[in-house]
Amino acid sequence: MTRTLAEWLAYQESTHPRDIALGLDRVRAVWEAMGAPRPAPIVLTVGGTNGKGSTVALLEGMLRAAGYRTGCYTSPHLLRYNERIRIDGNDVSDEALVASFERIEAARGAIPQTYFEFGTLAAIDLIARASVDVAILEVGLGGRLDAVNIVDADVAVVTTVDLDHQDWLGNDRDSIGREKAGIARSGRPVIVGELAPPQGLLDALRGIGADVVRAGEAFWAQSANAFATGEWSWIHRDGTAITLPLPALAAPVQLANAATALAAIHALGTRVDVSPSALRTALLDVRVSGRLQRIGDHPLTLVDVGHNPQAARALAAWLDAQPSSGRVLAVYGALADKDVAGVVEAMGARIDRWFIAGLDRDTPRGLAADALAATLAAVLPAAPASTYADVCAAWAAAREAAGENDTVLLFGSFFVAAAALSRAM
Repeated sequence: MTRTLAEWLAYQESTHPRDIALGLDRVRAVWEAMGAPRPAPIVLTVGGTNGKGSTVALLEGMLRAAGYRTGCYTSPHLLRYNERIRIDGNDVSDEALVASFERIEAARGAIPQTYFEFGTLAAIDLIARASVDVAILEVGLGGRLDAVNIVDADVAVVTTVDLDHQDWLGNDRDSIGREKAGIARSGRPVIVGELAPPQGLLDALRGIGADVVRAGEAFWAQSANAFATGEWSWIHRDGTAITLPLPALAAPVQLANAATALAAIHALGTRVDVSPSALRTALLDVRVSGRLQRIGDHPLTLVDVGHNPQAARALAAWLDAQPSSGRVLAVYGALADKDVAGVVEAMGARIDRWFIAGLDRDTPRGLAADALAATLAAVLPAAPASTYADVCAAWAAAREAAGENDTVLLFGSFFVAAAALSRAM
């Protein structure tokens, strides 16, 4: 009897003793047993600590606006597993996923696969079967040993490098950068979107023999008056210069993501033809769920998946740029393996009151509200805070406390964003 999608996902969680088991041998063996399909004639892989999902969406938007069919793989999802695989802008169906999982199960024999490896193989399989022009694959964790890395990318992207997933990737930016460099290939372009990347990343990329294309050296986002004029310029060292509208995606950091995506398109050269008009259309149209997503007014209510210090610094920069004179009330929940102290320190006094949500009911990795509140108190002893069993209870309290000119910011984990968006629908 065929399993439903929900049954397949539950089954996948039992086929390997660990949720995360980095390494390419298992997943490559199954991929080869399936015929080693290449997902598309052109493949882009996008790694990095933050900005991956937005960069994938911008690449998808730019290419689709130019008339190309795309296949995208991202993770994690917010509301439905199907969100992880998009064909020409549309989430794949339950039926397509189930059929792909059946093919993977037949091919794997006794080879264990993690939940993420099943999903990666399904993405490659379904995108290949859709005969798209370009595949855009987001790297889940690290790069060198992530399942996505079984595919050789024509252009690789590393958006940013910061501390996250230290248990698997290392305890400093150089170590993490070396892991992320593993998605690059000798003689092929790799776009580095960060202006000050760690030396470990650059050294590893040069050791691989990749063609390193760096923000601030090979391409620039000229944006001195961007937020006054609504325009910015993308400039490449080869003389290319394009004036573009600001991205519809909120937060100043999205300008860097847009510039990085455009650099990846440019690196493909004559293999694609994406006009300035298509770029403008994409920048004005692309939205990504859970990235400073507005879900309410009066009070302004925003959802963001920022869950590490670098993402929190980007949130803080956005808050600093806002003209609002009201208070900022934060609904915050986090996973146990995240740098909560770093996030709290980055947000600092910008948060007028904290509504701490427990995530221990949502996932074994979730922090209970009391444990999260203890870290908050250690970093910001004077911060007003109250604890709640879950996101919905914390949000209800924040709504009750908020005035119409205040901002309610729900952030800290994909689980926070998922709970908020499911209630807002």
